[in-house]
Amino acid sequence: MALKRGLSGVGYPIVVLVFCSFLGLYSSTSIDHSDFSTTSSKQELDWRERLSLQHSKPLLTTKVFDVIKASADDLGPFSLDSFRKKNLSASWQSVGEESLAKSNTNNVEGNEPNQIAAYVKTEISRGKQDDLVDDDHSQFLDAPAFLARRQLRERRREKHAAALVKQDDEVTVKLENAALERSKSVDSAVLGKYSIWRKENENENTDSKVRLMRDQMVTARLYISIATMKKKIGLAQELENRLKESQHALGEATSDADLTRSAHEKIKSMDQVLSKAKEQLYDCKLVTGKLRATLQSADEQVRSLKRQSIFLSQLAAKTIPNGIHCLSMRLTIDYYLLPPEKRKFPRRENLENPRLFHYALFSDNVLAASVVVNSTIMNAKEQAKHVFHLVTDKLNFGAMNMWFLLNPPGKATIHVENVDEFKWLNSSYCPVLRQLESAAMKEYYFKGAHSTTLSTSSSNLKYRNPKYLSMLNHLRFYLPQIYPKLDKILFLDDDIVVQKDLTGLWSVNLHEKVNGAVETCGQSFHRFDKYLNFSNPHIAKNFDPNACGWAYGMNIFDLKEWKKRDITGIYHKWQNMNEDRVLWKLGTLPPGLMTFYGLTHPLNKSWHVLGLGYSPSIDRSEIENAAVIHYNGNMKPWLELAMTKYRSYWAKYIKFDHPYIRSCKLGE
Repeated sequence: MALKRGLSGVGYPIVVLVFCSFLGLYSSTSIDHSDFSTTSSKQELDWRERLSLQHSKPLLTTKVFDVIKASADDLGPFSLDSFRKKNLSASWQSVGEESLAKSNTNNVEGNEPNQIAAYVKTEISRGKQDDLVDDDHSQFLDAPAFLARRQLRERRREKHAAALVKQDDEVTVKLENAALERSKSVDSAVLGKYSIWRKENENENTDSKVRLMRDQMVTARLYISIATMKKKIGLAQELENRLKESQHALGEATSDADLTRSAHEKIKSMDQVLSKAKEQLYDCKLVTGKLRATLQSADEQVRSLKRQSIFLSQLAAKTIPNGIHCLSMRLTIDYYLLPPEKRKFPRRENLENPRLFHYALFSDNVLAASVVVNSTIMNAKEQAKHVFHLVTDKLNFGAMNMWFLLNPPGKATIHVENVDEFKWLNSSYCPVLRQLESAAMKEYYFKGAHSTTLSTSSSNLKYRNPKYLSMLNHLRFYLPQIYPKLDKILFLDDDIVVQKDLTGLWSVNLHEKVNGAVETCGQSFHRFDKYLNFSNPHIAKNFDPNACGWAYGMNIFDLKEWKKRDITGIYHKWQNMNEDRVLWKLGTLPPGLMTFYGLTHPLNKSWHVLGLGYSPSIDRSEIENAAVIHYNGNMKPWLELAMTKYRSYWAKYIKFDHPYIRSCKLGE
């Protein structure tokens, strides 16, 4: 009864505490239970052990010690690997006869915790009563409640282990999948890819021999310079010889497949002489200084080449290809061979009919103008209602007439005029014409022809484009003067392609605004501060630097509102103030932004998609869904520097089997 009272008073936590204390003590000291007091006195135990023995001795009997020892020996350390391999300790297995365990489990399962605890207390009390009798404790181990308790513990451990295995398997699968995904983007055969996490270290050039030869040549030049400085003439000569051999072997090769068979021997020879040079000449401080100087020199060369590239691209954008020049000359000759009565276009009565759809196109490029007209008519629903007003210069007037006489735009009306015949357009009326004829403007343009100037001001070359000298570029500010009988007109640039019917633009409500255009600003790009000089007080006082810019190229103009608000007069005012180019650089977009400030109605962006002349990243679906696509920029579709991915949208409206086009070799 003493054991019963002790266990019931202290409770389960004390039993566990005592069990843990005696587990190590019992196994390490091999104490004889029959003479516990004698053995404990012989051992030099610390104060914790003595205190534990003092308080636990009246509670535990020999039989209880046997039970604890049996349980401890039976448990052993738990291992997940052991569980997987079915290498389980005895505590994971059923003890006793299965029939007895099942019968006792059925009796206990209804109220497992309480019944097991009560049964264990009963059995412990019974063991305490038999304390003086040294019986075999196997009966206690075979008790039904003990077996039931062990089975419950076994099931809990199995459940916990299964959860651990499942969790571990899920983690393993995730790690394996992640490794497989990473391995797809990693080529272990490529040198330099030492980290799968850092993309900047990936080397897309797999031609290791070419790269090695280039590195050797750079190092050789470095050591030649040092050897010359230290008067190692023989070594410098040897390095120069190997350098020439490597240059000859490398040639124009850009890949290992382009190298000659002798390249491998040249690499070995260069490596040997570089090793020799390193032994004789290597000085960390000196080499570092030479490499820094080489880097600065290379950087300056890159900047110089970039300026040259800008200049050449600007020059290419200015020039007219031989094929287009040939086409214009042939058409001009044939036009003036025609009798006067055959030089007229039909349906002239439609030219001033305000109920029709009128287009304004100002161009000196016959091929480009033909694409604009042809693409517009091919996508128009009612061709007979469309009227094209073309204005060109004296040089291309005959060619433009001849082309459309030979290739009339279906049932549409077309009319070609010569800008030089607009007698009202003179320097006394038009400020920009007066400025273009001034000596200062001519000097500004002609001094750009010197190479020294080009190398230092290449960023401003685009403002020296000859198109800014042509009045064709400034006619857009005189639409009511050119077409006084019209109410609305659609202005088109010659570097656009029409892909859908445009008649819907005439029904767009401009809300009493003059200009309908697609806005081009995105976040901080293409706002007014990009085009205008806001350090000038006239600009800063009248305009918002964050106002959104818009695009010329496809603009619907309400000519009635234009006249009412005197738009041309506003343009003249700002153009006069820009005599010395202090408000904006040359061009028509900046004065257009100022003239139509607050008078522009934004159109849906699907009407007009820009950037095909400079941006390689325009989405294909955006292009194909646009009503008009615009090749603004230097890479015009009729030039060789045009982007190939965009050229097909323009080229499909050219008849390459046309006799004139074929004779001038304007191939696709």
